[in-house]
Amino acid sequence: MNTIDLLPDATDMGPVMLKTAKLARLVHWYTAGVGLEHIAERPGVVELGVGGRTILVLEEAPDLRGPNPADAGLFHTAILYPTHAALAAAVVRMTQIPGIQFAGTGDHHVSEAFYFADPDGNGVELYVDRPRDQWRWSNGQVYMTTEFIDPNRFVNEHLDRGSFGQSPTAPVGAKVGHVHLQVGDVATARDFYVDALGFAETTSLGSTALFVSAGGYHHHMAMNVWNSRGAGRRAETLGLGRVEIQVPDADALGAARERLTSAGVAVADDGRSLRFEDPWANVITLTPALAG
Repeated sequence: MNTIDLLPDATDMGPVMLKTAKLARLVHWYTAGVGLEHIAERPGVVELGVGGRTILVLEEAPDLRGPNPADAGLFHTAILYPTHAALAAAVVRMTQIPGIQFAGTGDHHVSEAFYFADPDGNGVELYVDRPRDQWRWSNGQVYMTTEFIDPNRFVNEHLDRGSFGQSPTAPVGAKVGHVHLQVGDVATARDFYVDALGFAETTSLGSTALFVSAGGYHHHMAMNVWNSRGAGRRAETLGLGRVEIQVPDADALGAARERLTSAGVAVADDGRSLRFEDPWANVITLTPALAG
């Protein structure tokens, strides 16, 4: 792709919105474990984040059903921590939540990650990146793998025991690092997220998973068919409400609008942001970073 067809290097992920039938329960989980703090609240909606920046929006929707595991939708929201010590503290906080659903670990070469499910069953990844100069690239593809991480060893090596407990929240710099979706097929995901939206493909696993990013990051978004091959457009359910992507300015927003409309994607433009759906009815918003 020509660079004019790509999202700018400064593109980043904005807040993820989740719909839940039990708002207070989910608020407690993301504050006590992940370490997010209250940013704003209005009837039926709580915004959580770090350092005054919203990174998660929880909306109460008691009349919606839960998603089928084979539906398109959210695979996981990935929270990126700025240091190994901050991630180790989050892992320890997680172990202190009764009934925590721990789903495993992964040394991905570019990052180190711990996986959980929140009380609604939404996948959550907590991770830290390795320095970019340690990532390995070949022909535009980044090397990623999955190796086991011993949680006890990780905590023993990285937890700052002197400061742990003094601050129960995640440090400034924690943010949504990437969002991983379940989709019906990878080829259609590539057509949409690469050719229309403007991410660059960073790696793929044949016809089962695709990883895309802006600015040479290992991935801002991923799509897989591991549980959802053949899935069609999703109904409105609990779980994923929308994904926000932040571009640097209004010019980048306009360029994205042109790419999307040229590809036949219906785009709602309110003058401040773009709102559209991917082929599986996952709602995406594109917002200039200053507005976000």
